[in-house]
Amino acid sequence: MSDEDFYPSDSCSKESHLNSLNPQSWLQVERGKLPSSASSSAPLCRESFIKVPEPQILPHYKPLDYVEVLAQIHEELESCSLEDRSSLYLLQYQVFRGLGETKLGQRSLRSAWQESTTVHEKVVFGSWLRYEKQGEEVIAELLSSCGKYSEEFVPLDIASYLPVTSPEAASVKVKRHISRNVVFKIEQERIACDRRKIASLSAPFHAMLYGSFTESLLDEIDMSENHVTPSAMRVVRDFSVANVLIGVSKNLLIEVLVFANKFCCESLKDACDRELASLVSSMECAVELMDFALEESSPTLAASCLQVFLYELPESLTDERVVEALTRVNRSQVSTMAGKASFSLYSCLTEVSMRLDPRSDRTLAFLEKVVDFAENDRQRVLGFHRLGCTRLLRKEYREAEEAFETAFNLGHVYSATGLARIGYIQGHKLWGYEKLTSVISSVSPPLGWMYQERSLYCEGDKKLEDLEKATELDPTLTYPYMYRAVKLMSEQNAEAALEEINRILGFKLALECLEIRFCLYLGMDDYEAALRDIQAALTLCPDYRMFDGKVAARQLRTLVYEHVESWTTADCWMQLYEKWSNVDDIGSLSVIYQMLEADACKGVLYFRQSLLLLRLKCPEAAMRSLQLAREHASSDHERLVYEGWILYDTGHCEEGLQKAKESIRIKRSFEAYFLQAYALAESSLDPSSSSTVVSLLEDALKCPSDRLRKGQALNNLGSVYVDCEKLDLAADCYINALKVRHTRAHQGLARVHFLRNDKAAAYEEMTRLIEKAQNNASAYEKRSEYCDRELAKSDLEMVTRLDPLRVYPYRYRAAVLMDSRKEKEAIEELSRAIAFKADLHLLHLRAAFHEHNGDVSSALRDCRAALSVDPNHQEMLELHSRVNSHEP
Repeated sequence: MSDEDFYPSDSCSKESHLNSLNPQSWLQVERGKLPSSASSSAPLCRESFIKVPEPQILPHYKPLDYVEVLAQIHEELESCSLEDRSSLYLLQYQVFRGLGETKLGQRSLRSAWQESTTVHEKVVFGSWLRYEKQGEEVIAELLSSCGKYSEEFVPLDIASYLPVTSPEAASVKVKRHISRNVVFKIEQERIACDRRKIASLSAPFHAMLYGSFTESLLDEIDMSENHVTPSAMRVVRDFSVANVLIGVSKNLLIEVLVFANKFCCESLKDACDRELASLVSSMECAVELMDFALEESSPTLAASCLQVFLYELPESLTDERVVEALTRVNRSQVSTMAGKASFSLYSCLTEVSMRLDPRSDRTLAFLEKVVDFAENDRQRVLGFHRLGCTRLLRKEYREAEEAFETAFNLGHVYSATGLARIGYIQGHKLWGYEKLTSVISSVSPPLGWMYQERSLYCEGDKKLEDLEKATELDPTLTYPYMYRAVKLMSEQNAEAALEEINRILGFKLALECLEIRFCLYLGMDDYEAALRDIQAALTLCPDYRMFDGKVAARQLRTLVYEHVESWTTADCWMQLYEKWSNVDDIGSLSVIYQMLEADACKGVLYFRQSLLLLRLKCPEAAMRSLQLAREHASSDHERLVYEGWILYDTGHCEEGLQKAKESIRIKRSFEAYFLQAYALAESSLDPSSSSTVVSLLEDALKCPSDRLRKGQALNNLGSVYVDCEKLDLAADCYINALKVRHTRAHQGLARVHFLRNDKAAAYEEMTRLIEKAQNNASAYEKRSEYCDRELAKSDLEMVTRLDPLRVYPYRYRAAVLMDSRKEKEAIEELSRAIAFKADLHLLHLRAAFHEHNGDVSSALRDCRAALSVDPNHQEMLELHSRVNSHEP
């Protein structure tokens, strides 16, 4: 999870001083030299190296039962009015945000944008999506180079979406003595007008010119006291005749609009509003006109200025004039600017501002607007909880407590974390413990974060028990692993400490856990391992700062690098080959980082880096590396390959294939053929395409490349042959891949053995993979298919220990329990994983189990939640339809 997902807390400052940090003691060493730690009496003060950051209070919507909330949203979407759909999708976005599901959240925002019924919603959600997709501009550029153009998120013509105010038809009874014309005198000038036309502009003018006022008897009326210039009055006259404004300058439009407001000339005001809106083309112009638009209640101009502000997020929020325009507004002015999208607008602004600086006055002001414009309790919950988080960071404890209390009383139990932290800061540690105990006892089943939070308010065995329970209920929480690892290190049990932190790094490459392990290795004087971890961290986040943001990781890397043996380019390639073969992905990342520090072939290295990051479930970092590969490509044909991968990885397979073909036309290369074969194999449903894939992979293998990539190509070729039932050819491919130490080929060869009805050989083959690979959760999972039920159960328990995010073991165990007619236990097994992972397959199976048991309401709940995760999943749609027909 990225840094922006966390907001540091100042609470629990009285936590035990276990492993508090003072890095200056070793950073301030002449010329970067670390002191020797050979003496056991002063080994760099091992306990003073490491500080475990407290678990953060996340400023997200975290309901007790996200499945229930997603199901409710889906149900409401089925029956609500069109006008309510976008706000429901916004709530769905907030649920996915709290679950850490970035892509699902973006899809919800896209749905909100697509379902918007007003131009204001279109502007807000379109701009929000554009902000969320920062850095993806290159994809639009690449698509356009393939002849595919996207009009998404471009600025809208606001005026075309708003109804035009038409002039009212004149209904005038003319008195005989009233002249048809009237002259308006302004200073020394006289402007002759058609009395009837001017009267038709508004009720005040009608009353003036045809009512009982003195002016109705006059042929000349002095307008000098009405703060209007002759030029503006001529514009008014011309508009009264033609109902259009042609060639009027900005300043004159402003004057005429003020005049139109004063005399209630709605059609004239609307025309000026639209003309001014058409002139808003820059940030400066928007800043200049927004105050005027709000003061004069000009909705088209205000919305156009707002669109510019939003289109330039996040940079626009660093402009104090923009922030002032968006915060110092009353309810009526916000309505002018954003219509019915006021809550959505300030939710968007809050999201951006919190990522820039959650403590800022700007963030606080936006959050107060979120609370003001919340229309229901679910919206108020989010507003007050986030307000509490920001107040807590600003050390405004009384206000923070009030906000958290309000959110908690509205049903947001997670806000109890804020109340407990504030109580602890104020010296009420026992109260914090009792508060969390009360929460735990009132909820069934309790959640992992509850025990994690309660652990902050107790010591010794009680603390460790709570942390173990937290890990049992939610193994993705990082704090328990870090605390246990540091505690073990403080007890001089380095091996156990590393084993503990490795548990989570085996399935979740969290920066804070890499930092802890880096410190552990420093304390053990293992500088090579420490260098590996800091280089992996810098790959994930090039600007990462360690020790609570006090020290740049790059600086630490420089210091540690002084204490390891330098590698030549040849050494680096050998190390990369070794680590890649051992499926040591973090080690491989580190080697590539080191090679990139030299002037090596950066394009190829960034590409390899992107492959590793995808394997490590870091898609955003992988895309960044792929774009860097494109920037550093040494030739046009190489650049086209990387462009093809960028397009393929973002769902544009056809365009990715097009780039591969363009590359091959320039020069036949391994990577171009490989891309074409891979994309075709993954995307084509036509069985006849297999022969084409085989041909492309064979062409790839004829081109120069290194053994790392050729092993992958042989492995892929073997998979195609297996699908075509050509097992001998597949076996040859896998064996040749293993000869160049492509370790993962053991899995393919095991599949061949299995298809040849040699289950024992398949099991042995997977055992070899488990022995060689460092990251082997998937190997245990695959091996479980080649053994009896008891051994399979053992392997799948190992999978869950190594990677609790893999869903197959839960599904397998649940199915076995269901077969044994242990329905309750089967559902509990699935629920255990669903509690911390929003997975379609888990929800699907649990829904089927509920249906089997006749629990229609629970089955329908899981169906609806699953369809929130994937609205187009065919099997889920069929199950939902079937279950729905049984509902009374």
